[in-house]
Amino acid sequence: MDRIKVIIADDHKLVRCGIKLLLATDPNISVIAEAGSGAQVLEILKNNELPDLILTDLNMPDISGMELLKEISVNVPAVGVVFLTMIEDDRFITEAFNNGAEGYLTKDIGAEELIFAINHIHNGGKYISANLSHQLFIRQIQNVNTQVNEPSNLEFNSRELEVLDLIAQGLTNSEMGEKLFLSKRTIEGHRRSLIGKVQCRNSAELIKYAVTHGLIS
Repeated sequence: MDRIKVIIADDHKLVRCGIKLLLATDPNISVIAEAGSGAQVLEILKNNELPDLILTDLNMPDISGMELLKEISVNVPAVGVVFLTMIEDDRFITEAFNNGAEGYLTKDIGAEELIFAINHIHNGGKYISANLSHQLFIRQIQNVNTQVNEPSNLEFNSRELEVLDLIAQGLTNSEMGEKLFLSKRTIEGHRRSLIGKVQCRNSAELIKYAVTHGLIS
């Protein structure tokens, strides 16, 4: 099995040395070059053996990690780019993957996860570090809950809300009419009007809408 050829790009030499020492513990990975800037990475790619992966920071002198990614995606798409950075901003994560990044890792991950990520990506997957995955998941759940609990933009009068509540209780049109002192036909009209206003297909979807938007409990 061929070793995974990696270039480490970071403007701090001590960081590059530390990453190199960590990767040396895996016999499947070979660090073939180091670079202190994006421009140096491009120079290495022009004059040397192409790597399988480039492990790069986002904040780099002269050419940023994101600009480097875009350049590589166009000119040497066979080379994968993995970010190893302190930046945890969702916007950068989204931009990175939209521009073809194979992975996005934070610098607080352990050696075991870093090595796993490189092997996983080399085998055809994409990877985002576990701490970021957890944060993104929590934010997604919070966004869904916010959307579910947000108030309806539609306006309902008091009579419509009464009918909604009684529909949710499972009462028939006749039973609702008796309770509200209205004719069965009038209740049927309110039900049709509500279904039309909410643009749903039936009473079940109407109840779901009402509960979702906090119109009934």
